[in-house]
Amino acid sequence: MTPRAPRLPRIALLAGLALAGPGAASAAAAHAVATVPGMPPVLNAHDMYSEAGANHFSPAVAGALARIYVPNLRGDSVSVIDPATYKVVDTFRVGRSPQHVVPSWDLKTLWVTNNSEGRSTGSLTPIDPKTGKPGTSVPVDDPYNMYFTPDGRYAIVVAEAHARLDFRDPHTMALKFSVNAPQCKGINHADFSIDGRYAIFTCEFGGKLVKIDMVDHKVLGYLELARHGMPQDIRVSPDGKVFYVADMMADGVYLIDGDSFTRIGFIRTGIGTHGEYPSRDGTKLYVANRGSNKVHGPRHGPGSVSVIDFATRKVVANWPIPGGGSPDMGNVSADGRTLWLSGRFDDVVYAIDTATGKVRKIKVGAEPHGLAVWPQPGRYSLGHTGIMR
Repeated sequence: MTPRAPRLPRIALLAGLALAGPGAASAAAAHAVATVPGMPPVLNAHDMYSEAGANHFSPAVAGALARIYVPNLRGDSVSVIDPATYKVVDTFRVGRSPQHVVPSWDLKTLWVTNNSEGRSTGSLTPIDPKTGKPGTSVPVDDPYNMYFTPDGRYAIVVAEAHARLDFRDPHTMALKFSVNAPQCKGINHADFSIDGRYAIFTCEFGGKLVKIDMVDHKVLGYLELARHGMPQDIRVSPDGKVFYVADMMADGVYLIDGDSFTRIGFIRTGIGTHGEYPSRDGTKLYVANRGSNKVHGPRHGPGSVSVIDFATRKVVANWPIPGGGSPDMGNVSADGRTLWLSGRFDDVVYAIDTATGKVRKIKVGAEPHGLAVWPQPGRYSLGHTGIMR
């Protein structure tokens, strides 16, 4: 992973616009995004992913090992893959039922969310990215997933079983306050508006979405997608206008206008639509179709990956998993050339060539889930397996 040459700082870009004339400066001002206090500025209003482009690393990830961290839900462990050799180079025990590996807002720690399904012994296990080794776990209540507020002030632990978001200190994980979302059964995945003022979370077991005010920390409303739906991952378009919501019962992606909080479209992808990851150039969305509409599906199902073009909102490619499979959660490599996904029901990880769709498989532990690719480009992480900005 060779770091990209550094981009011009924002002041230099603005100076360049000034030299280009008042018309250019006025155009930039017209497209400026007024963000919440403390949130890093949006440098490109047409592409919020611009600072997470291929190999555009922050100095904060200097010295981090190039690794793929795979939480094995039924193995209570994390498998560590060297992406250069496609081999597992380490496996270590963590808490019960690890669901996701989550990069911290400051990019200095990876957190394993051990939600201890059906029990009250949840915990977060820190991983040092420079050594690839785990530290001492921190007890927290039901951490299915974790996000960070856009200003980096709080970690948001998603307490799925309690339909609750716990806002915690992002370093010590001490609880500060909670936001209850009682109508959001199975609250789990989220993404944030371009200005950081709200987030939309999916309600897996209620067929709904919930919109959360990130300034006043309150529920703004609910939106039902389908009575028997099962929304999963969610990603916002590069311009911040449309949220793409994967629904594993609908076998496709709902399009949601975030500001008005209304459904505006649907894109059919494949069976068991689940995970979503933008390409490093911000033009495509990779959608993992798990191959089953069941929470616990069969091995070697008709799993696939669909590629959606953000500009046309159409599927431009579909890559089946050879021999069947169950692509679930993951992310894109730093150079954008490989899509890494867990094979949830097949106990493998898929390394998928983003140019051809060719698949390599690596055997890991039992029921791999939200794997993290690290390091990733970007200035800061909003959580999950790396929502980078």
